[in-house]
Amino acid sequence: MTAPTPALVRPFTVSIPDSAIDDVRQRLARTRWPDPETVGDWSQGVRVENARALVDYWERGYDWRRFESELNRFPQFLTEIDGLDIHFLHVRSPNPGAMPLILTHGWPGSVVDFLKLIGPLTDPVAFGGNAADAFDVVVPSLPGFGFSQKPTRTGWTVSRIASAWVELMKRLGYREWAAHGGDWGAVVTTALGVMRPEGLLGIHLNTQYAFPARIPDTLSPEQRYAVETLARYTGDLGGSNHLQGTKPETVGFALADSPAGQAAWIYEKFQSKTDNHGLAEDALSMDAILDAISLYWFTNSAASSARIYWENRSATFAGPTLTLPVAVTVFPKDIPRLPRSWIEDTYSHLIHYSEADQGGHFAALEQPEILVSEIRTGLRSLRS
Repeated sequence: MTAPTPALVRPFTVSIPDSAIDDVRQRLARTRWPDPETVGDWSQGVRVENARALVDYWERGYDWRRFESELNRFPQFLTEIDGLDIHFLHVRSPNPGAMPLILTHGWPGSVVDFLKLIGPLTDPVAFGGNAADAFDVVVPSLPGFGFSQKPTRTGWTVSRIASAWVELMKRLGYREWAAHGGDWGAVVTTALGVMRPEGLLGIHLNTQYAFPARIPDTLSPEQRYAVETLARYTGDLGGSNHLQGTKPETVGFALADSPAGQAAWIYEKFQSKTDNHGLAEDALSMDAILDAISLYWFTNSAASSARIYWENRSATFAGPTLTLPVAVTVFPKDIPRLPRSWIEDTYSHLIHYSEADQGGHFAALEQPEILVSEIRTGLRSLRS
């Protein structure tokens, strides 16, 4: 590790004004509700009854200051990279020889996703682990997400974001490091794998981009299930993705003035892609759901975050082939869920493969303990 360049890195503290909190409560109280759905399930989208319960709790019971304090317990910073201020958490391990690790979130995620992972990753002994598995942890907010600056021009593709992450790790003084991601974070981490920048030891993914470029005519049961879940992902569950990939500014107009609309937009995604028994609240607490929603609301990032779909609208779940060390954890309720055969074909240097017992697409939020264990195990061989 080399000495970081502190002059380029400025401390940051989250501080949402009381007026903004009062404003969102007033807006929630004035919500104009749509007519109830005409079906008995979620096939038309968010059910009004469930949305009302969520919005009522946001207005009357949710405590943003509780979450703000939790977030501010971690060292946070801003640094300008490629003309844009990037917000990130940076938590060093008390253990010498800790491996630097950058964690990248997706949509509708944020640094919130990883808060419960930071302690066990940086100080494993305090959480029943081994000091040899310690990490220094860097958690950036994607451009246009959270407290990172919003791009004012096009061009922030996942490759450009990956290049920014390389500069960030260099700026923090790290010569060798690893990376992890899920959802869009996995796309960025995969882009890092394609780039293979000097110092990147390997990556861990809980979302895999390993479909073959051409689907074979003959499929095993596991491969057929992967194709079916991909069809569901791009079909019945693909409404928000399609709109954000084609009309992100329209999405921003629809959500920027309506906290209830922002809540419904994200709540439906959590409901449809977590490992639950019918409701997102089976997998995530109401507070956890509203932590994520509130961060999008208070940073007014509905449009700017949606543009990651527009900027990368040609992206697919196919390839690319990676030759650097890759560790993979497949969660049972992820959509789509890929078979081991395609994962092994795509990641030629697969150093770890595991199938978790529970969890869905948002693994860091749903199953932080499992994901911590998988990151430790999956990247352990890189330490030698």
